[in-house]
Amino acid sequence: MIPELGHFALITAFVLAVAAGILPMLGAQWKIQRWMRVAVPSAIAQCGFVMMSVACLAWSFVSNDFSLIYVAQNSHSALPAVYRLTAVWGGHEGSLLLWAALLTLWMLAVSLSGQSITLAMKARVLAVMSWIDAGFLLFMLLTSDPFDRLLPPAMDGRGLNPLLQDPGMVAHPPILYMGYVGFSVAFAFAIAALLSDPPELSNANWARTARAWTLAAWTFLTLGIMLGSGWAYYELGWGGWWFWDPVENASFMPWLAGTALIHSLTATAKRGAFGAWSALLAICTFSLSLLGTFLVRSGVVTSVHGFASDPARGVFILALLALFAGGALALFAWRAPRLASNVGFDACSRESLLLSNNLLLLVAAASVMLGTLYPMALDALGLDKISVGAPYFDSVFVPIMTPAIFLMGIAPLARWKSARLPELAMRLRWAALVSIATAFIWPMSLVGLGMALAVWTFATVALSLVDRLRSKRVTRTIVGMWLAHAGVGVFIVGVTLVKGYPVEQDARLARGESVEVGGYRFRLDGVREITGPNYRAMRAIIDVSRSGKSIATLLPEKRSFDVSDTQTTEAAIDHGILRDLYVAMDQPAGDDAWTLRIQIKPFVRWIWAGCVLMAAGGLLAATSRKRVVAAATARVQIGTGR
Repeated sequence: MIPELGHFALITAFVLAVAAGILPMLGAQWKIQRWMRVAVPSAIAQCGFVMMSVACLAWSFVSNDFSLIYVAQNSHSALPAVYRLTAVWGGHEGSLLLWAALLTLWMLAVSLSGQSITLAMKARVLAVMSWIDAGFLLFMLLTSDPFDRLLPPAMDGRGLNPLLQDPGMVAHPPILYMGYVGFSVAFAFAIAALLSDPPELSNANWARTARAWTLAAWTFLTLGIMLGSGWAYYELGWGGWWFWDPVENASFMPWLAGTALIHSLTATAKRGAFGAWSALLAICTFSLSLLGTFLVRSGVVTSVHGFASDPARGVFILALLALFAGGALALFAWRAPRLASNVGFDACSRESLLLSNNLLLLVAAASVMLGTLYPMALDALGLDKISVGAPYFDSVFVPIMTPAIFLMGIAPLARWKSARLPELAMRLRWAALVSIATAFIWPMSLVGLGMALAVWTFATVALSLVDRLRSKRVTRTIVGMWLAHAGVGVFIVGVTLVKGYPVEQDARLARGESVEVGGYRFRLDGVREITGPNYRAMRAIIDVSRSGKSIATLLPEKRSFDVSDTQTTEAAIDHGILRDLYVAMDQPAGDDAWTLRIQIKPFVRWIWAGCVLMAAGGLLAATSRKRVVAAATARVQIGTGR
């Protein structure tokens, strides 16, 4: 009965989504307020019914209802309870339900927000999001229903993919999807502004509102990518944090476009410039999110991050992508003649710097897309099978992002509309000198380039901070920008040093034997068998010492899952601010010996610390309301009677 209730909730949500996509849109077009007011209660109702469906599916997993095909394929009676909940989104059907659920949560947030947008604008925004919701609900109901029955019921399930039986996968997919789906809000605002008569794309209020929602989505996506990277680092046993996997790239492309969108909306909100460009970026960013959905769920790529599913289902997602992206671009082209902006600015101005950075970020996203899709296109056409890996992305991506990071440091210090180049050069001279000096420490090397860019980022953030504090014009948005830009610098330091100074060695060790790697001695004290809730494992006990002093005991494992007949590698890591000691078990080497993969990863934690700073900056800017210094100064003056 519970699964039927969940299925009925999906059908009801679909009907509501279609109605909410039609009535408020027509009401806004014909200025019928009672139709426009349907948007908010229908959005709330959609959220309620989709969440009811999620709850029904979760109950089916917790209660081991193996009469459902999806539960039987992704759970097992011996699976720990926490991973039964994770299994709700551990496969194709459940991940789509999560996608729809998070979309309705964004709709709920928009409908309940107190932002100063017109009733017609809110009605159009929620109508566009309702059509997106209707598309994905229809996809589920026709091809990917998580409540399909299995007759006769299975006695037990196949179990969840062992790689997903990890605490990181409890949080990673929902947070990543919040970022993916969150860009639908900016997309809906862009479509709503295009449908307004006349188009409201140069309206600062529209841009300011859309920017806040874009920052929130970007923050979630940043955290989701960070969690996925961290999971790959400690769970897969290879010691890397990014593989340029097609599914990893699928999340990175909208992140790059979303970063460009944030900066474009800043210029639109401040100066009324780039209104049409901001709308186009919003369309591109959400389209890339849909492309990522297609790649992960279509079966066209094989990845530890992807969902094995029928490629025929990918045709439906491709149709949704063509409908929403193609329809939005057609609308943009139709309204383009009416989108001309009268806002002028000089070649040397903050606007021109932001625009240049936007273009570089889009070129970077296009280079990632080319490297991701080109091998698939060749394979689909039966022409050839090629592999595009890290060498391509490193050689193409780094030259594009180097000037982007350089401009990122200059833009906050340039004036709007017009900036004097000699004055700007004088303000940046010390930052430039320190960066160049840093590069000469590692002459003619990528390490020198990376460290110079990191120092340039820190120096320009410091200059901006001093400038703002002197003028007492510090807002929460500005503080968020400083944190995000500083996070980019911290990230660059981590990436540069971990790639520039890797220490790796495979060693065959028997009990009592040791090996020295990078100044540390690793001694195998033994290997013992342990039993987990649904697996068996061989656990090594490794003592790590330096200069004769023991500093850590590492316990890497090789796990065997009987239900799925698979093995996983659980790396053991001794974390540090300046380095990680990383040990993973490879294969038995005979005579009670094992092959161990030992790595020393310098500054690898700085990669994720940088991501946390970027996300914190995005969150702070998204919640900006008033000036920080101005408010503090006012309180001081009141308190002192001045």
